[in-house]
Amino acid sequence: MSAEKRPAADAFGSSQLVKRQKSDANIGPGSSVAVVNGTAQNGALIQAVPRTSALQAPVMELTGHKGEVFAARFDHTGQHIASGSMDRSILLWRTYGACDNYGILNGHKQAILDLRWSRDSRVLFSASADMTLASWDIENGQRIRRHEGHEEVINCMDVSKRGEEFLVSGSDDGHIGLWDPRQKEAIEYIQTEFPVTAIALSEVGSELYTGSIDNDIKVWDLRKKTVAYSLLGHTDTITSLEISPDQQTLLSNSHDSTVRTWDIRPFAPSDRQIRTFDGAPTGIEKNLLKASWDPKGKKIAAGSGDQSVVVWEADSGKLLYKLPGHRGTVNDVRFSPKDEPILLSASSDRTLMLGELGK
Repeated sequence: MSAEKRPAADAFGSSQLVKRQKSDANIGPGSSVAVVNGTAQNGALIQAVPRTSALQAPVMELTGHKGEVFAARFDHTGQHIASGSMDRSILLWRTYGACDNYGILNGHKQAILDLRWSRDSRVLFSASADMTLASWDIENGQRIRRHEGHEEVINCMDVSKRGEEFLVSGSDDGHIGLWDPRQKEAIEYIQTEFPVTAIALSEVGSELYTGSIDNDIKVWDLRKKTVAYSLLGHTDTITSLEISPDQQTLLSNSHDSTVRTWDIRPFAPSDRQIRTFDGAPTGIEKNLLKASWDPKGKKIAAGSGDQSVVVWEADSGKLLYKLPGHRGTVNDVRFSPKDEPILLSASSDRTLMLGELGK
């Protein structure tokens, strides 16, 4: 049964949502106090920390979700944020100013597990535990289409970077779905042996990377619908995959509590693993924690079961930051696509945090 679609006037502008400056958060590698107008939380005047972004405060906490937040994404302009939760809602936020919540997208019947923006930032795509994908019109807050066909939870999705826009999805039913967002049903399904827990599509669109509960990363030739090769090394379920901005390196996260990088150039050595990053434990909840690249491919961030956000230097593996502030598992972490050192994190504590990194 189709979920209720409400006009923008009703669906938007929830009054129960709160944004506040977080003035007690530790945002550097050492123990420091985020400062608002040069004054610490106890009122003592201290030297103002040099600001590195246009955020209203060094750290902003966004509250309003009533359940764990599993996914969060900046749009391609960096001006807007979408977050998806166990509470079955998608909230839309402004990155700057008071981080206003300006939209609520309702319609999924179970938790939202992954989100992607269209290239023009006018449409948002969502993947849900209710076994459906959905596309949403951001301007009027209405669902455009529900995409049905998977028979189990949809864990992950990606959207093409060039050419005709199409979606890929990975589900516990062991199938990869290929979708034209203009159609309700999938174009095609590729059957695999295990539940698909992570997915990433190459920029050209000819290679697809999937992770599963068998611990392996498979590289698919989408033209032939066959596995070209596998990336072996993780010892537990793959929880996220993301390709670097230059399309040469794959970033993976796993329940084995390691984040890894892989050489995915066509003529790379047979041993493609580049580096292993430690410091972001999975935790007892075993959520599908995500890791991501910064826009220049220089830094890597990952969520952690120990309630922190972890940031490394990609080339050296050096731990740059281990950022506290959340009170639950950090499920998703994203860098702003703009040339600003802003991190977005989504947590099981039902909050999002926007924070600026130091220079």
